Amino acid sequence: MDRRKFLSRVTIGLSAAIAALVGVPILGYLIAPLFEREQDTYVAVGETTKFQPGTTTLVQFDDPSPLAWAGQTAKTALWVRGVSESSFQVFNVNCTHLGCPVDWRSQAKLFLCPCHGGVYYEDGTVAGGPPPRPLFEREWRVDAGKLMVKTQRLPTAGGGAP
Repeated sequence: MDRRKFLSRVTIGLSAAIAALVGVPILGYLIAPLFEREQDTYVAVGETTKFQPGTTTLVQFDDPSPLAWAGQTAKTALWVRGVSESSFQVFNVNCTHLGCPVDWRSQAKLFLCPCHGGVYYEDGTVAGGPPPRPLFEREWRVDAGKLMVKTQRLPTAGGGAP
């Protein structure tokens, strides 16, 4: 092997080693979130007596986010429907069409989306308009007389609620 070929191979080898030293941590940083498990965190949204059967109430709270840059998206709201003394339905405020916040009309017992005319019944099912699926529901539990709602990332159009 002549000197030129030897130096060429050494240069290629060193370049590959440096690329690996720099690239592997960057690749790990980009791929790591795919393997992280989402923690089950429940947040108290109010006393259960606040949500009487047959009523739907808007509840605002800080949704703890593991992402430091979440900012204002961590401030969120939910619609809580009292089904019975011990049973509730908890809906995200976002329309399943394009994510606009829905509004509850108590006299009509309907959720209305102001963006494109989506309409939902009080149980969250689609009554009319463009929404492709019912309102996204959140998991909940009762702990010491308080309604606790499971936090989650925003639902996506592809797979429903995560």
